Amino acid sequence: VGKATTDSGPRSRPAMASMVTVQPMMRMKQLPGMPAIGLGVWKAPADVTEQVVYDALTIGYRHLDCACDYGNEQAVGAALRRAFADGLCKREDLWITSKLWNTYHKYEHVQPACQKTLDDLGLDYLDLYLIHFPISLEYVPFDTCYPPEWTDKPGNSGYMRLADVPYQETWRAMEELHALGKAKHIGVSNVSAQLFMDVCKYAKVRPACNQIENHLYLQQPKLVELCQEMGAAVVAYSPLGAVSYVGIGLGDASENVLQDPALTKVAAVKGCSPAQVCLAFQLQRGLAVIPKSVKPERLRENLESANVSLSEAEMGALAALERHRRFNDPGVFAKGWGEPGSMIAKIGYPIH
Repeated sequence: VGKATTDSGPRSRPAMASMVTVQPMMRMKQLPGMPAIGLGVWKAPADVTEQVVYDALTIGYRHLDCACDYGNEQAVGAALRRAFADGLCKREDLWITSKLWNTYHKYEHVQPACQKTLDDLGLDYLDLYLIHFPISLEYVPFDTCYPPEWTDKPGNSGYMRLADVPYQETWRAMEELHALGKAKHIGVSNVSAQLFMDVCKYAKVRPACNQIENHLYLQQPKLVELCQEMGAAVVAYSPLGAVSYVGIGLGDASENVLQDPALTKVAAVKGCSPAQVCLAFQLQRGLAVIPKSVKPERLRENLESANVSLSEAEMGALAALERHRRFNDPGVFAKGWGEPGSMIAKIGYPIH
């Protein structure tokens, strides 16, 4: 489970009232090198990922959000090689993020895991490397299963087995990656305010970013404010909400924020799509967004959300949609992977 938006179902889109030049290189105040709109590749099938990433780079994306767990980093790497060869962009033009999976939290496993990602992407360094979840699982060797997912058997057919690895140990290894130049910036993901503050107390290199689920139904304003105040960028994954989770049983079609009357009203006034309003809302809060699509027209539409400006009243109306609804919650989905009678089987793995 990770980040995504969706290509499922209609996204009503009136013609834009007035289109200005797309600004794909909007950058984060807290992390100036990061374009504020990126392409997320969670749930992008490996057999289409290469073309999707190439299309995105052609359209103007310069921020790619990847992860070992997504199982498509080799395809992303193929797209990068093709784009470089065709002169679409250079490595230094891009911001590329990836993430350390849960099974590689022990100090001695962090650097090999990062190197595996770099090899798959065909890169010498990452712009940002994140600890994907604050959950440590038993190590799974690359030649046993890669990516290893959540359980000790391929296809999540086994059990989720925890490893006794302190987060501080993992962070120390992340700092060494930074010192080696393998990751220009290091950060965290799915981290609460309490854990974020704790990391900052012992970190020699503070987290540059906290990537969290954030959409109109889960806005987490206090966590966002805390991270930004402490100098970290906040990246919103699943910025369009529930739809990507419906097919995997973690959301209901009735929770589709893109059909919320308050949102569609604003979109109609602005002459843009509900999805663009969702993304513009986050951008105006100072968050980066990493929506996913496999269709060129929606890739472009998402990028053009940088042109949508919301009034204070419109921002307030959208903020009022908060439901505190979390879809990517290991306190819920992990229960199915717990060994019978185990803590995980009983309560999942709550981290929030």
